[in-house]
Amino acid sequence: MSEFEIPSPSGRAMLGELPDFLWPVLEMRVIMQTEGKRFDRLQGELADQFEQRFADTATWDLPQWEEELGIVPPAGQPLPQRRAVVRSKMRGFGKFTGRLLKSVADAYDNGTIHVSFDPPSSTFTIRFVSTLGLPPNIADLKKAVEDIMPAHLLVQYMYRYLTIAEIEAMTIAAIEATSLDRFAGGGA
Repeated sequence: MSEFEIPSPSGRAMLGELPDFLWPVLEMRVIMQTEGKRFDRLQGELADQFEQRFADTATWDLPQWEEELGIVPPAGQPLPQRRAVVRSKMRGFGKFTGRLLKSVADAYDNGTIHVSFDPPSSTFTIRFVSTLGLPPNIADLKKAVEDIMPAHLLVQYMYRYLTIAEIEAMTIAAIEATSLDRFAGGGA
């Protein structure tokens, strides 16, 4: 075997496709390394392009998603929240139903959400079951819900905070480490 190593994964794969007697030839190894680096870069670029085709993984192409959906993100908004707005906007098309409302709300929260409807008061309730305190992008959720809800219906939001039993089970160190927004009335 030649002293010239081939660090490129694609270069090693291409060399492996050649007949055994060509493996030690220095010129062949140099060609495989050079072409392999090009293929490695191409595969990386293709993988990056593929990620941009999905709202959950888009990074540099997220502004294109937002532009197509008519979304103007606030300056400095983190990527996960911007992606949630895009997902919600994509889900929010069509006839309004409780299922559509739940789908839009689920796009904003990574936890469990329950949506219920009270016909006498024409009110939908979005209850955050597993998220403690206010979700970080609640303003975006409220805007998305406002965009899809018919004017004659109402919506209310119910948040989950730590219960007395949960607090009693915590150590002092755990309580001190818990941010105030996890406690009812503790900042928002």
